[in-house]
Amino acid sequence: MKVVFHEDFYKVYTADPAAEDGRIEAVMEVISGKVDLVSALKARIEDIEAIHTKTHIDRIKNMGLHEIASLAAGGAIQAAEIGLTEPCFGLIRPPGHHASSDSAWGFCFYSNMAIAMDHLKREGAIKSAYILDFDLHYGDGTVNILGKKGYVQILNPKSSERKSYLKEVAGELENFKADIIGISAGFDNHEEDWGGVLSTDDYRQIGRLVREAANRTGAGFFAILEGGYNHRVLGHNAWALMQGMDGV
Repeated sequence: MKVVFHEDFYKVYTADPAAEDGRIEAVMEVISGKVDLVSALKARIEDIEAIHTKTHIDRIKNMGLHEIASLAAGGAIQAAEIGLTEPCFGLIRPPGHHASSDSAWGFCFYSNMAIAMDHLKREGAIKSAYILDFDLHYGDGTVNILGKKGYVQILNPKSSERKSYLKEVAGELENFKADIIGISAGFDNHEEDWGGVLSTDDYRQIGRLVREAANRTGAGFFAILEGGYNHRVLGHNAWALMQGMDGV
């Protein structure tokens, strides 16, 4: 499994739970020596400008967050490109699924998933895309940007009960048709995190379901980090998803 990463993601770039010291280290401690690391590169400004307004970009620059947010967006693009031919995980931050074209909240600044999918579409690498966002919180930014575009389907599972949640994901993926699946992987719905719903093995199962759907249709698939704030379990949850995506 390839994991897109950069040591700059260790940096505490602002005062919020997604930027907290030790969060990325918690994942690296679990996956170290088990994955192939790919160094993240900053997104080109034209990729960001294709999704976000100049006003929004200037706002992020004035906050001093453009460099790290561009690196996360670039890592998402790389994960998506690798995902066309093999499963890939983008261990990136800041997250992005609450970033709309001209606004952002929820620890997000640039819409990493939207930037990645739009890049693939503009490059002619895909004609259609499917996004599974299993973060505890609804990915409003991703929906605001991509929801009305005819080439993208987006699933934010609604159930707050474990078995029905997994049944919903499995049922939706049975009818899946697209060139690539992008997973907005927020682990804050874990039973020991804010949401209290899913187990660690459930993330492994979701990874398997995505892999099976992609293999059945010949699609690519990848994941990028969104939420997840209990450092004690975050790395194990991310690794479980990667294992499922990798066919374990």
